[in-house]
Amino acid sequence: MGDRRLSRELALQALFSLDVNKLDPVLGLEQFCAQREDELTGMVKPFFLGIVEGVLAAENDIDGLINKYSKNWKLSRMPVVDRNIMRIATFELLKCKDIPPSVTINEAVEIGKKFGTRESGAFINGVLDRIRLQEGFE
Repeated sequence: MGDRRLSRELALQALFSLDVNKLDPVLGLEQFCAQREDELTGMVKPFFLGIVEGVLAAENDIDGLINKYSKNWKLSRMPVVDRNIMRIATFELLKCKDIPPSVTINEAVEIGKKFGTRESGAFINGVLDRIRLQEGFE
C-alpha cells in the first residue's frame, strides 16, 4: 500500500473516532497518533496530519458541500464511514491542487469499498462526482 493510501485510511480512522466519540479534536488526535505511531512514519504522517487538520479546520464548508450534493441524505443520517471518507475527499478537492480530482474520487471509492457497506462505493462516487462537476474541479 502506498503512503498516501495509508495516510487516507489512517485519517479516516482518526476522523471516525473523533466523530463517534465526540472527542476534543486536539486531544483525540494526539491520542490517535500515540496509538498508531508505528504506522505514522516517513511521508505518511505529514499527509495524514494535513488531511485530518484540514478537514477539521474546514469542516463547515466541507459539510456544506456534501449536504448540497447528496440527494435525499442529510449528513447526520449518513453512515459515519461514508461521511468521513467524503470529508477527506472534499478537502482534497478543495485544497490539494496537486492531486487530480479523478485520483481523489477513485481513492475515496476504494476506501469506501474496503471500510464501508456494499453501497458505499457507489454512494461516495455519486456525491463526489456531483461536487466535482458542479463546483468545477477538473
